[in-house]
Amino acid sequence: MTITLIRPNLADLPGYEHALAQGWSPNTDQDVSQEQLERLRHDRAQFLHDLYNSPTIRLPDGREVPRLPAHDFWISDGEFCGRIGFRFQPGTETLPPTALGHIGYAVVPWKRQRGYATQALRLILPVAREEGFARVVITCDETNEASRKVILANGGILDGRFPHASLTGKVKLRFWVPTV
Repeated sequence: MTITLIRPNLADLPGYEHALAQGWSPNTDQDVSQEQLERLRHDRAQFLHDLYNSPTIRLPDGREVPRLPAHDFWISDGEFCGRIGFRFQPGTETLPPTALGHIGYAVVPWKRQRGYATQALRLILPVAREEGFARVVITCDETNEASRKVILANGGILDGRFPHASLTGKVKLRFWVPTV
């Protein structure tokens, strides 16, 4: 099945809402599904605006930090399948310590094992190239074999391992992925 990347929008918000209601979280480091579902159901337009346009983001430890410029997309095969985003600081590969990688993605459980994340990553790499990036950093948990395969299928080169910031004893892997 071929997927497309679409900009988040009100018309497709019911698919996002359904995923949240099923317990899917767009954040792979913390479950934000119920919190987002409550905000979405309170004011749909405001939720969508705040999700992608607020000047700050809240970290798992509760701190608010400035939002980086980003290109955010929903993954679609005709229905909502997940999200992928590219965040960056213009003119540099460097990221602040609060951002572990340039690209993050999450596919809903009932659409996994279909190559959707691999296709979505392949589709977002030209967006990074258009912003002037020859390569991007992507991280994943050492135990996340599926994500590692997605990164490697897109030319990822392992650059190191480091302790997970919030999960004691867990290790993250850092990859560089070319955008060309």
